[in-house]
Amino acid sequence: MNHDNTVTFASLNLIAPILRALTDKAYRNPSPIQAQAIPPLLAGRDLIGCAQTGTGKTAAFALPILQGLTARPQPRTPGRPRALILTPTRELAAQIGENLALYGRHLPLRSAVIFGGVGEQPQIRRLAAGVEIVVATPGRLLDLMEQGHAFLDRVEVFVLDEGDRMLDMGFAPDIRRILAKLPARRQSLLFSATMPEEIRQLALRFLRDPVRIDVAPVASTVESVEQRVCHVQRCDKHRLLVHTLGRHPEGLVLVFSRTKHGANRLADNLGRAGIPATAIHGNKSQGARQRALEDFRSGQTRVLVATDIAARGIDVKGIALVVNFDIPEEPEAYVHRIGRTARMGASGIALSFCDPSERSSFRDIQRLIRRTIPVHTDHPFAADAAAAAPVAGAPLAPRPEEPARRPGFGYWRSNRSSRLRRGRGFAPFVGRR
Repeated sequence: MNHDNTVTFASLNLIAPILRALTDKAYRNPSPIQAQAIPPLLAGRDLIGCAQTGTGKTAAFALPILQGLTARPQPRTPGRPRALILTPTRELAAQIGENLALYGRHLPLRSAVIFGGVGEQPQIRRLAAGVEIVVATPGRLLDLMEQGHAFLDRVEVFVLDEGDRMLDMGFAPDIRRILAKLPARRQSLLFSATMPEEIRQLALRFLRDPVRIDVAPVASTVESVEQRVCHVQRCDKHRLLVHTLGRHPEGLVLVFSRTKHGANRLADNLGRAGIPATAIHGNKSQGARQRALEDFRSGQTRVLVATDIAARGIDVKGIALVVNFDIPEEPEAYVHRIGRTARMGASGIALSFCDPSERSSFRDIQRLIRRTIPVHTDHPFAADAAAAAPVAGAPLAPRPEEPARRPGFGYWRSNRSSRLRRGRGFAPFVGRR
């Protein structure tokens, strides 16, 4: 968290117990979003924060929440939190919970983390004991509300984190149900890496005269990430991955697969090649996902293979290389993926393996980020890929249907509406990766 030395956390009027917790971790200078967001949030303003992942936005909202609740002490009421932070994935909820505990270690505040995939009884007991802050994923929170264990009528601060991913994952109806239970008088915050029209419409529903903070241009990519594309035939991608891992023996590696099935297959294939790897995706139990993350964080497993949804909450220091084994269908997903490396000022490398059927999607990514990504030709399969490249100006061949893309393994979202219009009803699988 070392940034512009002219602004310090002490200069932001944070209280002594919070400053002591930050000093314990040697955090002295706020990141740009922290420096810009903390003052208006301490003043009680609503806020829209457009910031890419890895910019320190959790502290940007966590520190003012902790300070505000401390300044307005109230007795704890079972099942009735004073602050609600809504987030799309279990991993991100756990990460925010850990940060709240860290920043609030010298404060008399309690928090609870509520998500599915684990037993609900410990979460129910935690709520019943009384907490000031709840960090939750929408589904489990609604379950506990319906069972009479959680009530939102005393929420003073509401945070919707990763708004764009919330909508991608189909949580819009759940968010509307939760918003309907919140008191009219409250402070509301929305954070999102991108600001599509759907997010702007959502913001109008629940924010009042918000301060708008743009830390980086919409859809910009982390400047310190060295980006390259490797053109390769699909049948050569696995061998290229093994070759790449051999060329980058240092640091943690995060590999992105488009589907859960593909992630499992990749991890198995790497294991057979003598490279220990673990897959993480939505079909894994919460315990298995957390173990995989801990092994990755500690360096016991150097290579983690993930789908986009599972990777959303991965905030791990030391990721030196991100590999897009599959080019994402949604250009915005590329921004999120490569943001897993070069976090908080470090450097990193992002390689994308692009086969001929994916070149149209890759062009969309370059249009979104407004830059041409250099081609990496120093690999053994570049010549084969060049020989199979389409003639300049010729239309790309239509994308072939692949066996892995069947219900249950994640139909690509761009075809969702047309499939629903044809009555195939695959909506439950969309985004549940």
